[in-house]
Amino acid sequence: MTPILQTKTPLHFLNPNKDALVAEFVGKPLNALRTPAFVVDRAVFADNCKKMHENVRNWGATFRGHLKTHKTIEGTKLQLVSDVGRSSAVVVSTLMEAWGVVQGGLVADGTVKDILYGLPVGLNKLDDLSALHAEMTRYGGTVRIILDHLDQVKFLEEYEMEQEHPKKWSAFIKMNGGQKRAGILPEPVSFKAFMKRVFASPAISVFGFYSHAGNSYGSTSLEQATSYLTGEVRLANDAAAMAMEVLAESDNREVHNQPFVLSVGSTPTALSATMAAKLKMTSILNGTLELHTGKRPSSRDSAWGEPICTGNYTMLDLQQLHTTLIDRPQISQKVLATVISYYPGRGSDGQDEAMCDAGGIAMSKDTGHIPGFGEVVGKSWKLGRISQEHGILTQVPPDPESGRTNPTLKIGETIEIVGQHACLIAAAHPWYYIIDSDEGSNKVVDIWVPWKGW
Repeated sequence: MTPILQTKTPLHFLNPNKDALVAEFVGKPLNALRTPAFVVDRAVFADNCKKMHENVRNWGATFRGHLKTHKTIEGTKLQLVSDVGRSSAVVVSTLMEAWGVVQGGLVADGTVKDILYGLPVGLNKLDDLSALHAEMTRYGGTVRIILDHLDQVKFLEEYEMEQEHPKKWSAFIKMNGGQKRAGILPEPVSFKAFMKRVFASPAISVFGFYSHAGNSYGSTSLEQATSYLTGEVRLANDAAAMAMEVLAESDNREVHNQPFVLSVGSTPTALSATMAAKLKMTSILNGTLELHTGKRPSSRDSAWGEPICTGNYTMLDLQQLHTTLIDRPQISQKVLATVISYYPGRGSDGQDEAMCDAGGIAMSKDTGHIPGFGEVVGKSWKLGRISQEHGILTQVPPDPESGRTNPTLKIGETIEIVGQHACLIAAAHPWYYIIDSDEGSNKVVDIWVPWKGW
């Protein structure tokens, strides 16, 4: 194999200074902020996290919080610790997030003890992952990786052979349930051959099996949601069963003697599941269940609640609103924008249009089943078209159920927009303005600085 040059996370060159931002903005009203501005209601964010802990506790599973949506120290603390539950396991999408956890003191203070790098292991990142592993080990923690190809296993073995103190990597095997993202297909012959090779590796310790039903985001009924969750659990469980057959014949069977962890979680999938169905499913598991996506805190009666888009449950958005399994008051994020021009009668059927200063970068160009790129809070307007740095606001019929009834817009007015996909919207903003509705204030009470980069 051609030598692969190792890379490092550029930790010291990116993030703004929180203390300076707090000094500048805390106490200011929202209409005094430069727009576009990303605003998070800390009270709603925290309540989503608390109710997720309640759902996980009721389900009887362990929990691994995904940090990819908010990417912050403050958000991580709220995700992992509440007055009804706690976890010390996280999954990250970037090594910048992982190092942000470490440098933010969350490993040293015991908040985080288990970090899963949530992509198939990047071979050019092994030096960086090894440094992260060493730092976690200092505090009694661990780093886990994801595997879905034998070349990854081969490279890990070669890499560790060159180390003064070779180590075993704790790994999830990522399963492909037909979504064609990451993962290995559960075809018995090829999968068992894969597992035989992995179990024989001196560089790998199999921790469990990981599945993510990315195709379930379009669920709009309880029946659909339940079907997707059942498929997710079945996929990980069947993989564990086949792995146990292989392991029984392996010379290394004593090395992999803990129950496999079946890590599942995706969209709003289990709202319709009964406790009886849950108990039946648990009774046939070939391992222990771990939820790696937060569950949407449901106001509706459910035995399980439901998992939602990975990490997204803390903020939520229009894509999740479309599922009908969340309500508008649970959305904790919004983008402030300013109306900068107005065009009477220019729209379809002679309706008015307007322009705001939030475009594709501030809102992302993700779309969803709800038309447009965002809804204007309290107004019968939507973000109908977007360019890079501006958006066109178009009129929609008043909707009393959502409270979007006010048809008026004025040039210079500050508006609030809830967009389609909170994860990508948050990623565009250098810091978040934090408000707290429990304090009855629309003034900035804190600034969260997300970890940027990879």
